[in-house]
Amino acid sequence: MATIESYETKTGATLFVVRYRKPDGNTTMKRGFTTKKKARDWASTVEVDMMTGSYIAPSLGRITVGELAPSWLALKVNLSASHYRSLETAWRCHVKPVWGTVPVADINLADIEDWVARMSAVKTVRNGSRRTVVLRAHGVLSGILAYAVKKKRLAANPALGVENFPDKAGKRRVYLTADDVTRLADESGQHRVLVLVLAYCGVRWGEAIALRVSDVQFLRRRLNVHSNAVQLGVSHAIGRTKGRIDRSVPVPQFVLDELSVLCIGKEPDDRVFTLDGGYLPRPKSNGGWFVGAVKRAKVQKITPHDLRHTCASLAVSAGANILALQKMLGHKSAKMTLDTYGDLYDDDLDSVAARLHARYAPGASDAQEA
Repeated sequence: MATIESYETKTGATLFVVRYRKPDGNTTMKRGFTTKKKARDWASTVEVDMMTGSYIAPSLGRITVGELAPSWLALKVNLSASHYRSLETAWRCHVKPVWGTVPVADINLADIEDWVARMSAVKTVRNGSRRTVVLRAHGVLSGILAYAVKKKRLAANPALGVENFPDKAGKRRVYLTADDVTRLADESGQHRVLVLVLAYCGVRWGEAIALRVSDVQFLRRRLNVHSNAVQLGVSHAIGRTKGRIDRSVPVPQFVLDELSVLCIGKEPDDRVFTLDGGYLPRPKSNGGWFVGAVKRAKVQKITPHDLRHTCASLAVSAGANILALQKMLGHKSAKMTLDTYGDLYDDDLDSVAARLHARYAPGASDAQEA
């Protein structure tokens, strides 16, 4: 049984201390309770923890988040270079400045939600959406605290149950027409074929610049997409595709014809799109070749990734069903494709009504034939 005693501090304040026996038989104490009720409640919690086997000695919880972080990050070595970099950046820029010196035992849900609220209130985010930045930072803190639980430094993860994340804002998608794509390609100079591949094959930027000549299957009219080149500063990290699944992407013949010219004189292992033999860097958002081509073509303001959305739109207009679009874009499920591009199928509802009327309306020729 725990005992509770009062004591006076140097300033004359009355506080309370809980003395109790640990599972190993040794006696210890916890000081600093401002009321006897708080001391009694804490003692009751400790007794329940010891009976259920979930007791963690307070001294073990004095380890800080910053002391645990390197070991937690070291466990992430099997992640892709880009994913690891995003976690390390979130730790260094958002988690460490606030939580690095805080003992894990002193962290509670309310403090974490206050932190999330402060991050969510920041209007200017340099990399990624505000929601993405907040979720990633919280995920890093939660991961470190989960690691503390695993190492028996913490009884439970206080980062679970956060309810005040920023709302998910709907992303504005830009769909170019085929005429728009033609004008954009015409204004892209040496990058003309790359623009056509992005707009008519739907591959991601990193997948496109990782393509090698051997990946272009001219007889089958397909691209073999299996690698992704992620730009990290001035260098590139090469890994699997985002979904970690190889896929075969159809290529329109007119795009394939231009690809064939680009591949003349290259070896099978040479990259299709390259800059001085290296990986083609992502165009700069200000003053880069892509921005210049967009302005000269007089199309909507877009990014290279928007050409992937354009591909989805053009494919649907050409009659591609949801499963074909899923395979083409490399989504993990048809549900993901439908959630992302379901609006492109709205016109199909009107055509369904028209076909039902033509077939089943009284006096319709189809109904009579049936």
